Amino acid sequence: MSKLHLVFGGRVNDPQGLEFTDLPNVHIVGLFDNYAEAEDAWRANAQRTVDDAEMKYVVVHLHRLLEPDA
Repeated sequence: MSKLHLVFGGRVNDPQGLEFTDLPNVHIVGLFDNYAEAEDAWRANAQRTVDDAEMKYVVVHLHRLLEPDA
């Protein structure tokens, strides 16, 4: 099984938290089968929005959710 990673971003209440405020407008960057590609996509989007403190992009390790005991 691939080690799937999801990269997405959107507006947050607090830049140190993960409470997204506008879920219908969350930007889904994509699914990636390895962390290096996911990190590249995350970095590109995070740097593009670096001047907007309310925007946050994250990498979610979907493979850990799908197989938590692995």
